[in-house]
Formats: sequence, C-alpha cells, structure tokens
Amino acid sequence: MTPADPETPAAPETPADPERLRLQRRFVRQLRRGEKHLVAQCHRLGPWVTEAGRSTWQVDWDRDLYQALVRSIAYQQLHANAARAILQRFEDSFRGNHFPTPHQVRRASEEKLRAVGFSATKAAAVGGIARAAARGELPTREQAAEMSDEALIEQLIRLRGVGRWTVEMLLIFTLGRMDVMPVDDFGVKSGLAALHDLPKLPARRQFAELTDHWQPYRSLGAWYLWRLADTRKAK
Repeated sequence: MTPADPETPAAPETPADPERLRLQRRFVRQLRRGEKHLVAQCHRLGPWVTEAGRSTWQVDWDRDLYQALVRSIAYQQLHANAARAILQRFEDSFRGNHFPTPHQVRRASEEKLRAVGFSATKAAAVGGIARAAARGELPTREQAAEMSDEALIEQLIRLRGVGRWTVEMLLIFTLGRMDVMPVDDFGVKSGLAALHDLPKLPARRQFAELTDHWQPYRSLGAWYLWRLADTRKAK
C-alpha cells in the first residue's frame, strides 16, 4: 500500500557522492528528530512509532523531477507491483540502459505508451510531462530546493494529468520534504482510520484535527500510517 518505490523500503543506502552524502546524513538526523517529536506529541501515533521502530523512508537524491513525475503517474491508483511492471516495460521499450529521456518520450506515439500498460489518460500525461521537460519548463532539483511545497504544487499541477497527490509523492520520495500530508492517499486514510478506530475513512476536513499537531513532521507521520495500513492489511 505504501506508494514508495520500492513498495517496502529497505534501509537507506549511503550515497557515495559528497553532496548526496550530505543530504542523506541531514535527512537521517531529521528522521530521528521527527520520530521523537511524533512520540512526544501524539498519544495515538507515538506507541505505533515505538512499536514499528525507526523509519526506513527512502529518498532518491539522484532522481530529477521529470522522472519522479512519470513514476508517480504510473503509481496512480495502481498496486505497486503493477506500477513497477509498467515502468519496467516502459524502460525496456526505449533504447539505452537508462530511464527514457524527455526527448525520447516526447517523440513516442500514444500507441507506444499505451502498449507498455499506461491508460490513455496516463499516456497523455506522460507525454505532456516529457514535452515540458524537453522545453526546460520543469524545475531542476536545485531550483526545487529553493521553492516551497505549495509553490511546487501550484506549478506542477498545471501539467496535464498531474494532480496534488502526484506532486506530494514527488515532494516526499524525491525531495525528502518532511511536512507533507497527502490527505487524498488511500493508504494514509486507511492508516489514520486504524489509528483512531474510525468507523470509516476520514474526510479531508478531519486531517487538521488529527494530524496538524504532527507538524513539522507530517510526511514522517504519513510514512508510519502507510506502515500501519500495510500491517493491518497483512493480518
């Protein structure tokens, strides 16, 4: 249920590049502070954080926004295994031992994108993202680092097929933003319902009351909700 890639994260690997190493070390320090904050601030989530143990939330510090958006599109409303299979066929359908470049994808027909498993809507979205990237209209990682969460969301949802959830996954798993609460995510809603013994999935308006006190570590809180939902689903 966790929309990360891979579905069940392993322990974060130490990047070799000095800049990535710096980012990863800072990120791990934030995780440890965040875990303590959630335990102290929430009598509901705190015991689960303690039981689940340290977070293994992974961020891909090498992934650019183009690739992150395409991957998020693939994961929309799909099980992680199905999304991974589509992405593997997508990569295999283009030349080169790398993720297809924006220029490769923008020249591809919709039929080619549909053939790897994208729906018509997703194929159009992937093509639009590739064209925007090829024109230089997507922020670089460096530019994104200077932008707020809301500024990035506002800019990127202008792309066809890119909604708030898609950008939120980018913020969490590509940029490592600590205070994002994806209120429309099914796994997050399921985890929150389990945490509070709710009779049904929480409405968006309930999130402020139930999770605002997790700030500035709501992304980490969401990660633990995904873990809780997965655990309940496995029982």
